Amino acid sequence: MKSSFAGLLALSLLPFSLQAADFPIKDKPITLVVPFAAGGPTDRVARDLAEAMRKSLGNSVVVENAAGGPGGLIGATKVTRANPDGHTLLVHHIAMGIFPSLVRNLPFKVDSDFEYLGMINDVPMTLIGKPQLPANNYKELMAWVNANKGNINLANAGLASASHLCGMLWQAAVQVDMTTVPYKGTAPAMTDLIGGQVDLMCDQTTNTTSQIEAKKVKVFGVTTQKRLGTPALKDVPTLDETGQKNFQVTIWHGLYGPKGLSADAKAKLNNALKAALKDPDFIKKQEGLGAVVINDKRSDPVEHKNFVTAEIAKWTPVIKAAGVYAD
Repeated sequence: MKSSFAGLLALSLLPFSLQAADFPIKDKPITLVVPFAAGGPTDRVARDLAEAMRKSLGNSVVVENAAGGPGGLIGATKVTRANPDGHTLLVHHIAMGIFPSLVRNLPFKVDSDFEYLGMINDVPMTLIGKPQLPANNYKELMAWVNANKGNINLANAGLASASHLCGMLWQAAVQVDMTTVPYKGTAPAMTDLIGGQVDLMCDQTTNTTSQIEAKKVKVFGVTTQKRLGTPALKDVPTLDETGQKNFQVTIWHGLYGPKGLSADAKAKLNNALKAALKDPDFIKKQEGLGAVVINDKRSDPVEHKNFVTAEIAKWTPVIKAAGVYAD
């Protein structure tokens, strides 16, 4: 009797996250925090993922936009401070690989304050321009760029956004300084690009494909090694083949939880993610946006973390060379 009581007492003293074997909690929604404004590319990925993960988890899966801070810092920080019961998760992109070199006073450690749950997709980028531009292909664009040095506006969705990173790399590649115009999200940047208030932007296919298809913007190239197979982009050349050699950028998305998730919750969430990555509806929606759903070992938590570690090493010298920092 004494040994049984002692065992129960010891179990009762364990942290809740270690006891929880009933994840997900019945009738409690799972929240995917998106650290950017609604309507942007990461938001679209998260909403498609929420629908796909709901099928295997059984609980409702909702999206919460917590925009703000460089690279979506506010939303990412919010998740590190959430209850590690598996019901508050983060959908984030390549910014996870640049936080350590970008933010001087980072309020968390990328390698230890998150539970890595797996990668979601790889997203190519597109170089697009306002419809009023006289150029109709990359060669004509570069002629226009060289003729208008000092008078070119390059939009992005904010400091450390995917569009900021791609634009920064492209400026370095063409060796032309442009006026960078940061917005609070991709949607307002796209609105001004369509309206002609800014000249150019390099953004994810998840956000640009529909605008390209509707001919609301001009497209000058994709940032992948090979052309894309999606109907709207299959005839768009790569920047590499147009003469901007070795210019390749893709933006990836991953799924994260706060440190301290139980092994049970982590396993179930990873299983739900992998089920979503094989879901025909999810794949179709992502491919329609030009995104490539992950079907390799990076969908595993350990491999996902290894990949992010490599991305940190890759982007650190780029960020330092550009002299871009945030406090």
